[in-house]
Amino acid sequence: MAKKGARDIALDVLNRVEEHKSYSNLELKGVLDRAQLSAADTGLVTELVYGTIQRKLTLDHVLSYFVGNKKVQTWVRNLLRLSLYQIRYLDRIPERAAVHEAVEMAKRRGHQGIASMVNGVLRNVLRQPDVWERLPEGDRARQIAVAHSHPEWLVRQWLAVYGEATTIAICEANNRHPHSSIRVNSLKTSARELLDKLAAEETAARLSALSPHAILVEGGHAAGSRLFHEGYFTIQDESSMLVAPALAVKPGMRVLDACAAPGGKTTHIAELMENRGQIVACDLHPHKRDLIAQTAKRLGISIIEPITSDALDLPDKGLGTFDRILLDAPCSGFGVIRRKPDLKWNKTPADVRAIAQLQYELLKALAPMLAADGVLVYSTCTIEPEENQKIVQRFVKEHPEFVLDETLAHDLPEAARAHVDETGACVQILPHHFESDGFFIARLKRKR
Repeated sequence: MAKKGARDIALDVLNRVEEHKSYSNLELKGVLDRAQLSAADTGLVTELVYGTIQRKLTLDHVLSYFVGNKKVQTWVRNLLRLSLYQIRYLDRIPERAAVHEAVEMAKRRGHQGIASMVNGVLRNVLRQPDVWERLPEGDRARQIAVAHSHPEWLVRQWLAVYGEATTIAICEANNRHPHSSIRVNSLKTSARELLDKLAAEETAARLSALSPHAILVEGGHAAGSRLFHEGYFTIQDESSMLVAPALAVKPGMRVLDACAAPGGKTTHIAELMENRGQIVACDLHPHKRDLIAQTAKRLGISIIEPITSDALDLPDKGLGTFDRILLDAPCSGFGVIRRKPDLKWNKTPADVRAIAQLQYELLKALAPMLAADGVLVYSTCTIEPEENQKIVQRFVKEHPEFVLDETLAHDLPEAARAHVDETGACVQILPHHFESDGFFIARLKRKR
């Protein structure tokens, strides 16, 4: 049997994601691990899968003019989406080549009738390029949703919170490719020294404008480098590198990281503590606990004690009190849509309400473990006020022994300070601010 090409493999992944309601990153990893593709073809498959899912609503809107209400098989619709994505968004692939390949794939998988339909639809789109600019009449939320391929309900929420200009900026940023960033292991080197080491390995890199601990690198293979394996850096998004500094840790402290896997923030805390003190790092799953331990070992960190537990059960573990607590809470993930495009299609308003309730329960359960005068940082990788500001505001209202710590900005890099809110205790990074993940951080203090 002939070896499948990149487009055929991408179509297989899209079909499985839709039929099994599975996550594209997991399906993609499984397929790419088996396929033994060149680096170029691996990149193309990844681009086609993520890009087609990212732009799905826009692609379906264009298709609606040519397919209408006709019943189309899942694989045929995905083939049309995949092909339209190439035509519209991939300049390096000639339009006619994309059409020809789609027709050939339709012949192999179906019959001549399907191939003729695919050919007709795609050529009609090419003859009517203005179709990409046609938007639904009237409702602005619907227009933005279609133009920028985001769920209408989510666009409406963002319009209410952020206004039109910012909502469009968020959507546009979510549709751009994420860049790769790494965090310097300050126990072994400095940012400048690591830049020199990367240059010696012919890796293009530059300093981050957001975090002094971050370096931006070109290409997505940093984890395969010698410097990674020798513990000079770890892979982490720039925005999430603001969390550990927000804890204002010092060497010798006792710290709890309640939802720690995969260990990026945990190891960052350890580095800021100069590997002196104790960090209890908790995760619900044993394999993720092991991942934290492996990361710490690679970075040369010895003060992390990984444990397996539901974070809600931690108060019953007899762990005592902590100088610092990090609750990097499970969330809707709407700050990382550019990395996980499925998120925006799979989540609902009910999911946001449910996760917000869990977040509050976690905060309420962990807070008594904080020592007097201690600091608790609550963070998420979402941009939903219901999961962020409203959680901490409700908490301090119902727990007068805690206050929002208005000195947070003192421990943030200068670039992030502009995004601290009027309380002085919360910072919200949106996806377009630094072309990094959307992230929320709040700092609370327990009174003496």
